Amino acid sequence: MLDSRQVTASAPGKTILFGEHAVVYGKPAIAAAVDKRAYVTISKREDHLTHVTVGDLGVSGFLDLKNRTIQLENGSGMQRGILEYILKALIKAKTEDSVEVDVRLDIPIGAGLGSSAAVTVATIMAAASFNQITLTNETMANLAHQVELDVQGAASPIDTSLSTYGGVIYLSKQPQKLVKLEIPHELPIVIGYTSTRGNTGELVKLVRQKKDARPEVINPILDSMEAVANGARQAIIKGDHKTIGLLMNINQGLLDALGVNTEELSKMVFTARNQGAMGSKLTGAGGGGSMIAYCPGREEEVVSSINQFERAFQINVAHEGVRLEKPRN
Repeated sequence: MLDSRQVTASAPGKTILFGEHAVVYGKPAIAAAVDKRAYVTISKREDHLTHVTVGDLGVSGFLDLKNRTIQLENGSGMQRGILEYILKALIKAKTEDSVEVDVRLDIPIGAGLGSSAAVTVATIMAAASFNQITLTNETMANLAHQVELDVQGAASPIDTSLSTYGGVIYLSKQPQKLVKLEIPHELPIVIGYTSTRGNTGELVKLVRQKKDARPEVINPILDSMEAVANGARQAIIKGDHKTIGLLMNINQGLLDALGVNTEELSKMVFTARNQGAMGSKLTGAGGGGSMIAYCPGREEEVVSSINQFERAFQINVAHEGVRLEKPRN
């Protein structure tokens, strides 16, 4: 049984624009919050149970917040992971058992858009508001990062920071130092994604093995990625479309040299360029997953062409991060 009291919060996903893989070695990266969001609604239950439904994934289950256990109701063992994030986020927000949690995702699954971070941040805000606890954005971002560390063992603060604050972020050589870039214009970006995803851990390991084996080859590639990210930072602030596109294409070539590209991603990258994108590259770990295309004035053509063989959609920067939603009538 549910009573009428409920709270809904939402948080945006993200995409990495420049610097993936190099960021592992202390190099800078640039990422943006995107206008695809996760929505988390928390309502009161009267039966002393905590139940979660993630309808878009076909996942549901009961959480025991006191004993920190999960009883999967629907979904596969692999999908159980999303319930881990929600369990730990509820605990961080001082939630007690007896709540119903409903999660709705506008973020496409498997597109590398940071859905777990968005769900975590939205859950913390919704639960804190439900529990009548006031949290600053800084506190929410820190708590959400702790959740990702607890679940994953290691995690960058990029995803949870973007879901909290929105906007475009530059991650410097100091892993905890995130600089929000003030951009007075939109970034016309298309995301394309495959049905298969690479294993991030295995791909990071692959690059490390190459770096250890041939540092004289790989280290200059990582240094070049640093130069690309720093150049892109200035180009994004200035709205220099030509330079953004050029650097995006160079970044793709460097990622290809690291061996994390795939035939499927490459097909989307070159399809986008052939349809007028100024720049395109894979985004994230590679080995499958997603690519991005920077295509001022050519968004529809790029989306249409990629959709003929994979999936694609246009995104905009989400300048607003986590927020409480007005109750639906």
